[in-house]
Amino acid sequence: MEAGIMLVGTEVKALREGRGNIAESYVSIENNEAWLINANIPIYAPASQFNHLPTRPRKLLLKRKQINVLLGETQRKGRTIVALKMYFNEKGKAKLLIGTATGKQNYDKRQTDKNRDWQKQKARLMREKG
Repeated sequence: MEAGIMLVGTEVKALREGRGNIAESYVSIENNEAWLINANIPIYAPASQFNHLPTRPRKLLLKRKQINVLLGETQRKGRTIVALKMYFNEKGKAKLLIGTATGKQNYDKRQTDKNRDWQKQKARLMREKG
């Protein structure tokens, strides 16, 4: 689902420089409004005193029907709304692609732990052997 983002001027300028980060961000629905939480848009240096807070919550522009669909997904099926991609559309508006995701099961976590431990062990062996 595509959503618009409510931004201030310095945030738009920082995004146009390609400096936005949505790696740890998620979407929260509070009071029938969607909010982007933990998205990091760094400070725009030339706008010294008129800057924004880098990790402030940003309101997402969605229709009521879309918010209700997302709310139903998260309540019924235990999913989380995540930010997938931030971009500018053809008209130059900042947009956010969002989707729902489920968490990992325990057996998936065990496999991830095994792979991480093997990578550490492999790196250690490579350091020791040369």
